Amino acid sequence: MKKYQSIICLVAAVCLLGTAAFSIYHIYDHYEQLDEQTEVFDEIAEVVAQAPDEEPVPDDVPVSEGQDVLSKYKELYLQNEDMVGWISISGTSINYPVMQTKDEPNYYLKHNFEKQYSDLGTPYIQENCDLLTSDNLIIYGHHISGNRMFGALEDYKSKSFYEEHKTIQFDTLTEQAEYEIVAVFKTVAYSSSGYRYYYFVNAENEEEFDAYIKTCKELALYDTGVTADYGDRLITLSTCEYSATNGRLVVVAKRTA
Repeated sequence: MKKYQSIICLVAAVCLLGTAAFSIYHIYDHYEQLDEQTEVFDEIAEVVAQAPDEEPVPDDVPVSEGQDVLSKYKELYLQNEDMVGWISISGTSINYPVMQTKDEPNYYLKHNFEKQYSDLGTPYIQENCDLLTSDNLIIYGHHISGNRMFGALEDYKSKSFYEEHKTIQFDTLTEQAEYEIVAVFKTVAYSSSGYRYYYFVNAENEEEFDAYIKTCKELALYDTGVTADYGDRLITLSTCEYSATNGRLVVVAKRTA
């Protein structure tokens, strides 16, 4: 009997070691992929940084594929026409292309710029947002440790950080624009107890717009002293927030230039 007990214990130990080794391998592989994917985004950002200065397109030149795209984004757009813009925040790691796939709403949640599977994903705009006409563009990005992707938004929980990083640069392919942060707040998604900020894309009237801003300000972690008026164009950045199940950290900003 003791002999069989020893064999059973040995088998159990081997199984545990095998499970542990398998888990360690996958953890290592996960972080190795994150590092590789981060390097790819750095290379993509370098393409934008090294692009030539803008050259105005004469009014009488017909628009062709990529013709009306800003010079610094043209090369990337021609590589992947799902790209609709670029987001950056000075002094942070946020410096990424922004995608949109209206027919596959969350495609870039788990795909990189090259359309390969990726744990980092790529920032993307909610499918029912229109870059030209919507009052509010909702942009999603993963909360990745090490300030990667929209994990860098975590620092906005601190008012002192906000004070030094008050603006967001969000360019479409054809126009550069700067946005001033109105509010930073936490909420819970997919719950009646949370604020469904992702429902607000277009205001039917001034009252609806004002109600959105009012709620964002009421939920805000601190007062920015900035508000928005009906007619202002907004962006809303959304990422996971881990203090609650389905928690979200949200940054709302209005266009100023």
